[in-house]
Amino acid sequence: MNASEMNKGRASALIPFIIFLFLFIGSGVVNGDFYKLPILVAVFIAVLVALFMNRKMAFQDKLDHLTKGAGHPNIMLMVIIYLLAGAFSAVAEGVGAVESTVNLSLTFVPENLLIVGLFIIGCFISISMGSSVGTVVALAPIGVGLADQTGMGTALILGSIISGAMFGDNLSIISDTTIAAVKTQAVKMGDKFKVNIFVALPAAIVTAVIFGVMTWNAGGSISGDHPYDLVKVLPYLAVLIFAIAGVNVIYVLIGGIIFAGGVGLFYSSFDVMEFLNLLGDGMAGMQELALLSILLGGLVELIRVNGGIDFLLHAISNRIHSRKGAEAGIAGLVSVFDLSTANNTIAIISVGSLAKQISKRFGVDPRRTASVLDIFGSAFQGILPYGAQLLAVAGVASISPVSIMPYCIYPVLLGIAGIIAIATGYPRFSTEGNNAELSEDQQTATEA
Repeated sequence: MNASEMNKGRASALIPFIIFLFLFIGSGVVNGDFYKLPILVAVFIAVLVALFMNRKMAFQDKLDHLTKGAGHPNIMLMVIIYLLAGAFSAVAEGVGAVESTVNLSLTFVPENLLIVGLFIIGCFISISMGSSVGTVVALAPIGVGLADQTGMGTALILGSIISGAMFGDNLSIISDTTIAAVKTQAVKMGDKFKVNIFVALPAAIVTAVIFGVMTWNAGGSISGDHPYDLVKVLPYLAVLIFAIAGVNVIYVLIGGIIFAGGVGLFYSSFDVMEFLNLLGDGMAGMQELALLSILLGGLVELIRVNGGIDFLLHAISNRIHSRKGAEAGIAGLVSVFDLSTANNTIAIISVGSLAKQISKRFGVDPRRTASVLDIFGSAFQGILPYGAQLLAVAGVASISPVSIMPYCIYPVLLGIAGIIAIATGYPRFSTEGNNAELSEDQQTATEA
């Protein structure tokens, strides 16, 4: 179907989403804090606006569309995965896995490669924890102490930590961004990882080389003992290995929870009741994100039925004439939304449905679409001075987040690598193995 044959839709249907962005961005600008206004309040106001639009449709019908979108199987599966991921992270942290992982890494960092070492540690911890914010919170105090001990630039050290944190944010199978990208495009977690790693890993290697060259003559050491227990790191490794092997992510996370819980009980890190409380705390920590996914799912469905998605598809399709153009358009969409919301998970959830339809129309394999969404969401998130990651490390060090930006090398290289991947069609891979996830017309397009 060409652009002229498409339903042009209605631009006015996008008003609720514009209101959502206006509230979120406006609050951030006025208060100097993009997290001042509760995100759920902004989305709920947008939902109410959408419900009272389109007077030709009965209010009950609009409610039906709202609940249909909010309760879509992909949304519900995403919510379940979020809750399980939160539970696993809380139990693993309760076991002492985070501390052991950090200390294990610090033990083997050469003194002349401290910055490179911190970057690699950040990569390992973030891909294990699935949280860039959790990674920077764990490492930022160590980075500040290292700056005091060695005289190295605080901004440089924190930039290396941010860079490592964004590596795992982009790749970890329990990262909320990865979960959102995979589930909005209905692809397998392992398949997205295999596509994404060919872009993320070269960017990480070049980043390590750059940090090494920048700090080759710098010396120093991290004082104090760094006790670790390798057994406590194993739950993270097990989850990563089985996810890459293609095991269903639900099984992976349930198995990880049981494994981490067993280790904790064996080491008496907690008793059975404390274990159950950790599960509850972990799930509670993901409740806002789960509710946000549900509300955004309902909002997108209301916008779709009012013609907003058709309008965007028509407007974008008029400017896209190839598969590469479609990928570039998707990259631009998620980048703009991340710049607007300062939250790459929200950005991916917001544009996921539209990205899926663009991919279907232009024959983009959904594995590539999921990868593009996550790559460009993470690339921009890692350099935003008003994003949670830079604000967190800047707060610990009491410096301006703007001063850290020049040293956030990995997010920049990830974005460049993503652009190269779109331009060259790299990586090229077999269309087999994920066809069960594709519709008939997508299979035809990807096989062409």
